[in-house]
Amino acid sequence: MSIILFIIILAVLILVHEIGHFLVAKKFGIRVDEFGIGYPPRAIGKKIGETIYSLNFIPFGGFVKIFGENADDASNPSDAGRNFSQKPRYVQALVLVAGVAFNAIFAWLLISVGFMVGLPTPASYSSAVSGSKLVITSVMKGSPAELAGVRIGDVVTSATTSELALPTVQTESFQNFIAGAKNNPVGLTLSRGEEKIYTEITPKEGVVEDRAAIGVSLEMIGTLRLNPLMALWEGGKNTLVLIEQTTIGLGKFLYQSVTGRANFSEVSGPVGIVGMVGDISVLGFIYLLSFTATISINLAVINLIPFPALDGGRLLFVLIEKIKGSPIKPVVANAFNSIGFFLLLLLMAVVTYHDIAKLVG
Repeated sequence: MSIILFIIILAVLILVHEIGHFLVAKKFGIRVDEFGIGYPPRAIGKKIGETIYSLNFIPFGGFVKIFGENADDASNPSDAGRNFSQKPRYVQALVLVAGVAFNAIFAWLLISVGFMVGLPTPASYSSAVSGSKLVITSVMKGSPAELAGVRIGDVVTSATTSELALPTVQTESFQNFIAGAKNNPVGLTLSRGEEKIYTEITPKEGVVEDRAAIGVSLEMIGTLRLNPLMALWEGGKNTLVLIEQTTIGLGKFLYQSVTGRANFSEVSGPVGIVGMVGDISVLGFIYLLSFTATISINLAVINLIPFPALDGGRLLFVLIEKIKGSPIKPVVANAFNSIGFFLLLLLMAVVTYHDIAKLVG
């Protein structure tokens, strides 16, 4: 089920990205030869006007074939007025950035819908947050909590020792209760979706500084439900914060990669994301909606990296052509794109290896 959900999420996000390229290209009169759902081989296709609309057998998103976008087609004299490469550089840039923009807009809409329905939100975010519960937001690797099977998203409903019971289930009172029970088992009752779980964990010194702990981060999280106008406003603010945080995180990772200090085990590829989808889907549809928005933002930011084979790399080529006043030779553009694509595949292979190693470990 997790794999099916992952495929659906990935397909939708790629499709949204390609719709952005498609609509902006059409807006500026650029010929679009094909708009495909999924990837070839083609199952069915119908030509409407100048564009073939196809349904393909490999269900991982979609693609658009824009006339003149491929370096080999750039010098094609036919239908020159509708050739991507013959359009002004700013038009080319708009077409290229449209996919990224649509991913960001889609994330904004998903988050906004979440606020309209009722989005899980930290109690500290607003006084309008209702029904707050103590939620596990992270679990340290190798900690007593991880060894006991505690997961991110679990809700703490009670904590007891042989002599005491936690009087109020809140962040500070829980931390103090755990610290006071060092080296003595604590019985935790957790809520995981519709499931109730009981486990015993012994807090230990050295997990965190200065006190006994079980190795979790916690936050009081409730539900924030807003009217449509306020939901759109808050959705926009949250989208901008996500873009900023993702950009900073990606920048740090790229810097560490260049300097040889990157930890690839902290990065998730397709295998890792499938596992995350499974964990999050247990928590409910709204959590899955928020996760999809986060992935959409990640796709947008990654695609803007000025690296061959990504939209950012093609934008860089457009800028170089603008500065030099002439097109980059097709053989050069194709070579850079091929190398870039190979390096991306290599990176994906490394990340996937670490994903599998984490599962096996």
